[in-house]
Amino acid sequence: MARIDYADIAKPESRPLVERIERERSGLPNLYRMLLNSPAVAEGWLAYLTAIRQRSGISPKLREMLILRVAVLNQADYEFEQHLPIALSAGCGEAQVRGLKNGDFASLDAGERAAMAYCDEMTREIRVRDVTFAAVREAFDAQAIVEITATVAAYNMVSRFLEAIQIDHE
Repeated sequence: MARIDYADIAKPESRPLVERIERERSGLPNLYRMLLNSPAVAEGWLAYLTAIRQRSGISPKLREMLILRVAVLNQADYEFEQHLPIALSAGCGEAQVRGLKNGDFASLDAGERAAMAYCDEMTREIRVRDVTFAAVREAFDAQAIVEITATVAAYNMVSRFLEAIQIDHE
């Protein structure tokens, strides 16, 4: 059970933002119902996560694998459950999902393995070792590195918010 009440989405002043979220997210997930307690935060969150999820140049498969890995590392079940169907539809296979859960990246290509090692270090250690960054640099250009880094950072933010407030599953 969430630690604070979800926002009252029936308030007339909330309706335009609620409708925008419903349009952009094909519904109103509990995460956004909570964020709407602060409309300014909800609006900024929506803009940032829309850029990450819908405007990034990295492949949807890689993006979703990064999100799933962050969810695993942070024990964020809500985040994992929300993104698993997206990852599967983006081409992530069951063997890859198992690997993301247990840290076995053998089924991934070299670039994906480099990105997962980068994700692990960003999430667990904050600072990334030069050798880890060099592997990412070898596999990706500057734009992709920024987008990979922003994706990992954004979903660390998401998982920390979800877990601190204990957002309920849908």
